[in-house]
Amino acid sequence: MVTAGTDRAIQSGLAYLASRQHPDGSFGSGQSYRHNVAVTALAGMAFLAGGHTPGRGRYGVQVARTVDGLIGAARPSGYIVREPYVSHGPMYGHGFATLFLAEVHGMDRRPEVRSRLRSTLKRAVDLIIRSQNSEGGWRYEPRPARYADLSVTVCQVMALRAARNCGIAVPRETIEKCTAFVKGCQNTDGGFRYMPVRRDSLFPVSAAGLVALAGAGIYDGPEVKRGLAFLSRYVPTPKNLGRAPDHFLYGHYYAVQATWQAGGATWATWYPAIRDHLVGSQQSGGEWRDRICPEYATAMACLILQVPNNYLPIFQR
Repeated sequence: MVTAGTDRAIQSGLAYLASRQHPDGSFGSGQSYRHNVAVTALAGMAFLAGGHTPGRGRYGVQVARTVDGLIGAARPSGYIVREPYVSHGPMYGHGFATLFLAEVHGMDRRPEVRSRLRSTLKRAVDLIIRSQNSEGGWRYEPRPARYADLSVTVCQVMALRAARNCGIAVPRETIEKCTAFVKGCQNTDGGFRYMPVRRDSLFPVSAAGLVALAGAGIYDGPEVKRGLAFLSRYVPTPKNLGRAPDHFLYGHYYAVQATWQAGGATWATWYPAIRDHLVGSQQSGGEWRDRICPEYATAMACLILQVPNNYLPIFQR
């Protein structure tokens, strides 16, 4: 499914990202997202998804700098944040940064980095566990909030799953509470709502809800079937693309993971459609555009296009 044209688009996108890395290892531009840890982590994962690891591959240097930059942004409490570039909802950044460090764990062979990476990752995971609220979800700040939302929650679920995959302990209770929260956000139409107190089923958070269930180890069952049926309404056909929802790339980042896990006809329908759209909308400089920043959009597009590589542990079936 990764055609020659798709591969050219990916290579052009990764080259653009490499040219946009700051000296401190971070990525991002604009007043709000320059040096942002979420954008940095997503760019790092885009390189990993192409088979580039710290010190190895065409972009091994960039990946190593990303690792160093995120470790350097970690506070003693475990919180990974780079002020003043926290933008909206810093727990998004913490979740994506923790996910990247967990994915790259075991790939970095630098002796002086490996122990720091693991200790940083362990503290970051502990902060996520401490920040879970009584509903089982997470919100924008690193503390238990009165209300949680599914969008922030899925970032933490993926981070915890990736950390558990590399041997970091995650309490069973944390996952059980989170699973209950995610299921509680599902509507009767199969879609998921942003928060339990809201009612509308939304495409981006519905895709995220399915990935959150997978992160908790639920790959089949009534919730998944109903969720995939809802998602099928948003296959990126020309008609649907004409009414593209807000957070388009964010939604498709999770949708491509959900359909990849589903496999079969679901995947065979979804991936070629989003692939062709992304290849056709790439800019001449190799980047994609989004209201957040081009580094974010390019990282997301490259991640979506590279899912069939099956390199990233968190994407693997």
